[in-house]
Amino acid sequence: MSLPLNLDTARSTLSDAVRGADDGEIYVEQSRSESFVFDDARLKSAAFDTSQGMGLRVVAGEATGFSHGSDLSDEAIRRAGETAAAAKRGYSGILAPSPRPINRRLYDPIDPTEAPDFSTKTSLLSEIDAYVRAKDPRVVQVSVSLAGSHKEIHVIRPDGAMFEDIRPLVRLNVSVTLEKDGRRETGSAGAGGRAAYEEWIAPDRWKGLVDRALKKAETNLHSIPAPAGEMEVVLGPGWPAVLLHEAVGHGLEGDFNRKGASVYSGKIGEQVAAKGVTVIDDGTIERRRGSLSVDDEGTETQKTVLIEDGVLVGYMQDRQNARLMGVEPTGNGRRESYAALPMPRMTNTYMTGGNHTSEEMIKSVKKGIWAVDFGGGQVDITSGNFVFQCTEAYLIEDGKVGAPVKNATLIGHGPTALTKVSMIGDDFAMDDGVGTCGKAGQSVPVGVGQPSLKIDAITVGGAG
Repeated sequence: MSLPLNLDTARSTLSDAVRGADDGEIYVEQSRSESFVFDDARLKSAAFDTSQGMGLRVVAGEATGFSHGSDLSDEAIRRAGETAAAAKRGYSGILAPSPRPINRRLYDPIDPTEAPDFSTKTSLLSEIDAYVRAKDPRVVQVSVSLAGSHKEIHVIRPDGAMFEDIRPLVRLNVSVTLEKDGRRETGSAGAGGRAAYEEWIAPDRWKGLVDRALKKAETNLHSIPAPAGEMEVVLGPGWPAVLLHEAVGHGLEGDFNRKGASVYSGKIGEQVAAKGVTVIDDGTIERRRGSLSVDDEGTETQKTVLIEDGVLVGYMQDRQNARLMGVEPTGNGRRESYAALPMPRMTNTYMTGGNHTSEEMIKSVKKGIWAVDFGGGQVDITSGNFVFQCTEAYLIEDGKVGAPVKNATLIGHGPTALTKVSMIGDDFAMDDGVGTCGKAGQSVPVGVGQPSLKIDAITVGGAG
């Protein structure tokens, strides 16, 4: 990978800027991205974008100086160094050593924006649209989207070390609306990861997404209003772990815990979940959406155990928070782009499997909900309270799956919900590669995973 700036100037400027500081780097990024949307049986939009820029950071204690821009000239880099160095304000620290160099690649350095060509990509979307409409005469709306990006990053350290990564990312989504007797319902499905387009646009792959989207829409056509009240809930495997990600994962990020803002602050070594519950963040899974060969500070990503058999054993850390908390960074320093500061963020976060079948869980429920798929959700990091919308869920009555329900929401408290996990499934699965996580105005791709779970009590919001 070629650097779009003068490396000698960058290193000299950075060395001057961090003199007397604790840490710092120059993060350089070049990216290309494209997206296509096929809607109403026509190509609705096609976009292509390129960008490059750098961010220079100086860290002094808890203070951070940061300057960024798309101008990569020697003069611009010098100005950035002078601006970021102001954070020191007479501070005298000891410069932290660079991360350990590695020679590991978790995905091939392909560029999705180059192949296949434009015509092939747009023809595919048209083919998917026609396939959906021919498959079910009740289809009234189809929306298909395809997106790909290619990002090259360099992390330049003041001691001369440099870390590089090339990051591809692809995502395909299908949304279908069915109409029956005047009622319209929608279902959607998506998949993606850090691999070439060819893996995701193969016929068996996209036809599988179509079938799932149609099944969800068909299920919703027969749904009844969701009940309300506290009840037992069985969560499906894979994507429902987004509840774990939001309700628990963010609370295990180092910055929230260092500042005492998380419900998990100061609880290392304490039982915070039911026995059997083990939660891991793992940025090393090959070609997964949330995986990185190195994080955005140059630290090797790793498999970090957060909760083990119900006991809190660790947090996710970037370099600054790790240093201030007296622990090692875990490779979770992530940023949305060169214009953003790194912070502790999740990569692929999941709960490990157990030995129960989903059938056992359902049979054990007198009255409850089987939540198979989720939409959006919200969580308050300080309190741990969450609200999640189910996009596919069913009644469970006397141990049997009943009618699908509409507009079911799960309302609860993350730490409390973890203590009420009574059965853990043997059907562990990662999600299909569609997750995007937001924090402090920054969005990054992530992955989630879990087996089926039985939670003995969660408040379900519905029609009553």
